[in-house]
Amino acid sequence: MAARRGSYNILVHLFSLPLFVFCLCLGSLPVDGKQNYKDALAKSILFFEGQRSGRLPKDQRVTWRSHSGLLDGSLAGVNLKGGYYDAGDNVKFNLPMAFTTTMLSWGTLEFGGRMGPELNNARAAIRWATNYLYKCATATPGKLYVGVGDPNADHKCWERPEDMDTPRTVYSVSPSNPGSDVAGETAAALAAASIVLRITDRRYAAMLLMTAKKVMEFALKYRGAYSDSLGSAVCPFYCSYSGYKDELLWGAAWLYRATKQSYYSNMMNSLGANDATDIFSWDNKFAGARVLLSRNALIRKDKNFEPYKQAAEEFICRILPNSPSTSTQYTPVSKHTFTCGSIVVTSKTLRRLVKRQVDYILGDNPLKLSYMVGYGANYPKKIHHRASSLPSLKKQNQAIKCSDGFQPYYYSSNPNPNILIGAVVGGPSQNDAYSDDRTDFSHSEPATYINAAIVGTLASFVRS
Repeated sequence: MAARRGSYNILVHLFSLPLFVFCLCLGSLPVDGKQNYKDALAKSILFFEGQRSGRLPKDQRVTWRSHSGLLDGSLAGVNLKGGYYDAGDNVKFNLPMAFTTTMLSWGTLEFGGRMGPELNNARAAIRWATNYLYKCATATPGKLYVGVGDPNADHKCWERPEDMDTPRTVYSVSPSNPGSDVAGETAAALAAASIVLRITDRRYAAMLLMTAKKVMEFALKYRGAYSDSLGSAVCPFYCSYSGYKDELLWGAAWLYRATKQSYYSNMMNSLGANDATDIFSWDNKFAGARVLLSRNALIRKDKNFEPYKQAAEEFICRILPNSPSTSTQYTPVSKHTFTCGSIVVTSKTLRRLVKRQVDYILGDNPLKLSYMVGYGANYPKKIHHRASSLPSLKKQNQAIKCSDGFQPYYYSSNPNPNILIGAVVGGPSQNDAYSDDRTDFSHSEPATYINAAIVGTLASFVRS
């Protein structure tokens, strides 16, 4: 019953490319196509309301969800209500949640001008996360709380978040049990969000940025991987497979963008984080940091950042189909002729490639199936998601205990009673096949960090 972990689905690899394209062309290119990107954008943001933990606000739009996790943190004597459930389970894992926040912030920062009325909803999604992350970083001096809920117990159950009766164990990192990776990502999330939110709430944004700086100092001073400190509480669910140097680089990169202080650029140079990569995910942020830092070379013409631009270009060459240096596999329908190296790759070409990937997800694929729930006429109906697959409290007020949801609901061939609009599922197999099977979590489970990556991309395609 464990959720799908490890890396993005292959369809999501290119969601970060429009951010790089933005740096290359300083704007947006015309987009032709039949997909309704404005509708998909609205739905991709709405999804996050279905993942909310805590006391839901009066303006909650996903009305089949109710309050949950209202005692979170109490076992440690702190208030850790709020935040997001990461995927189809009822656990709050801070490493992917913080990455989700960073990506939502990045997409909103670069393409918020194209979001129209969805900009406020995007800001609300970011703030729901930062309210929780801020509490995690400040509740107890010398500690950073990094998760709530025993994942091993939770994954043995199939119950609504409103009914949780599994231990809401609280996990933290500290000087004696370090977690530079989760701390670095938390710093990145708070710093990135502070840039987005300073326009509407300068005092709140300043508070987030101040906290980001403190969390980053903690990550640097007490170095170590959080999966070494927490063991089975985070592994194999969200182990830090790539180590923590990428999160330190990522956190410093976002703090540099938020502050423009040379302290953070000097910090990045001292990290020695030069690993090559062909992936960008909740676990490995090297590529994201280099793409982010490239804007200093491309826009500000700062030659000190030229190595990051070159590394970002190498990453793109590694993930482009048929590039001489590619190491990424695509489904057959995604392949096309593209070269890298001696041939100039233009921003227009990159954007066209990303559009093909996004259109595939939205239904331009052999199955004519949208992998975004609620978008189009044909989409997954039996996703691997507890709250979506079980009757809501409004329909069935009686509690559904840990194991009571399996036989009547988990193994049911019926569609989920609650439509989790906007959820992007894991996607098809390497051969473009998809069975819409609730038990096949690797393909049918949605996750916050998948949606967070596509929000900015969809906004970049919305016509102004």
